[in-house]
Amino acid sequence: MAKGPLAGAAGPGKFSVRTDGLSLPSSGYGEGVDTAAIKAGAPMAKTPDVRGATNTQVRQAAAGAQVTPLYAPTERPDEPITTGVGIGPGAGPEALGMMNQRSEDDTQFRAQIMEYLPVLSYISQLPNASPETRKAIRQLRDSL
Repeated sequence: MAKGPLAGAAGPGKFSVRTDGLSLPSSGYGEGVDTAAIKAGAPMAKTPDVRGATNTQVRQAAAGAQVTPLYAPTERPDEPITTGVGIGPGAGPEALGMMNQRSEDDTQFRAQIMEYLPVLSYISQLPNASPETRKAIRQLRDSL
C-alpha cells in the first residue's frame, strides 16, 4: 500500500515545504557550469510568445484595417438590407455559402422521420415523457 508524504501537506506561500524529499543544490559559484553543460546537450524548446497583445499593438493593427463608421452611408446602395436573411428581398442564406446542400440521403431521412412524426408526437404528449424527450422531439419536428 502506497503511503502519502510523511511530512504532511505543504502550506501556502512562505509556509510551503517540499515533501518529496528532493533537495536542490544551492546556486553557489560554479554550480551553473553543470546546468549549462546539461542545457548544451540538446537544443532547448522554443515556445511562442504567449503574452497578449498590448494596446499599442491592437491600435496599430486596427489602423491598417478599413473600419466603416456606424452611421456612415451604405457602401452597397443597390443591395437590399435583407440580403443573407431568409425573408424579404435579396439573396437568402444560400448566398452566404453556409447552408449545406441537401443530399438524397438527407431527403430520404427527412421522409422517414415524417412517417414517424405521429408516433413521436404521441410519445412527447405522454405524461411521463421527460422534458428532454419533449425538447428533442420538438427540435426534430422543427428542423423538418
